[in-house]
Amino acid sequence: MNVIEINQENAQQYLIDESFNRPVVVDFWAEWCAPCKQLMPLLEKLADEYAGAFLLAKVNADEQQGISQQLGVRSLPTVMVFKDGQPVDGFAGAQPETAVREMLQKHLPSPWDAKIAEAAELLDQGNTAEAVALLRAAWEESSKLLEVTLAYAGALVEANRLDDAEEVLNEVRLVDREAVHEQLMAQIELKREAGKSPEIEALERDLAADEGNHEVRVKLAIQLSTSSHFKDALEHLLVVLRADRDWNNGEAKRVYLDTIATIGKGDPLAAEYQRKLFSLLY
Repeated sequence: MNVIEINQENAQQYLIDESFNRPVVVDFWAEWCAPCKQLMPLLEKLADEYAGAFLLAKVNADEQQGISQQLGVRSLPTVMVFKDGQPVDGFAGAQPETAVREMLQKHLPSPWDAKIAEAAELLDQGNTAEAVALLRAAWEESSKLLEVTLAYAGALVEANRLDDAEEVLNEVRLVDREAVHEQLMAQIELKREAGKSPEIEALERDLAADEGNHEVRVKLAIQLSTSSHFKDALEHLLVVLRADRDWNNGEAKRVYLDTIATIGKGDPLAAEYQRKLFSLLY
């Protein structure tokens, strides 16, 4: 339950008792109050976004005058935050979304914290693709907050998506580039210096000797994809598809689509190469 209407019968349960389990955001409103009608949809949206991290308790001040008077409400809208049975924060009058979010962030875990924790477990289990997808969502939700940026870049490094990791890290402001940022950049350089597998290097030599050999190019793309060099793999497959869209009964296209699926739907790299394939085919 994210939202509840408060009356005399349930006030003790939801305003006081529930505040020992999670913060309760109490919204005092009335039908005649225009600013109340602007504020309430915002609070309801945030209650959904935080998915139960706090309870939004709506109090109709005209119908529940006793509760309003007991809590000292003098104007509408009034919002109070209850924790452990006591009001600990709040404001009077309609407020912009940024101000409401700032107030909530003082008392609640961020909506993206759960994604970061889940992604850490996935990385421990070796599920790097799922972890990258979760952290990308957290990164976007947090407006690229530094700590989330570093976690996302770290997952990209672990997934061997070195170009993507470097691109994410390059977005960090110079003033914020401290130890963790430097460590991740160093990891990227080390992984690049480690080079590619002997199988990939052998196929690259074969391809250099005969650049028109589609069979070698597709084999190389498969090896690159298996090693998480997705962008290089897709570029090689595009070369084959531009020359012959149905090469080997559609094998190049199948490998291309399998590579995109491995990256994960919604990933910017997958979206970019889906568009390229669509442009080529249609």
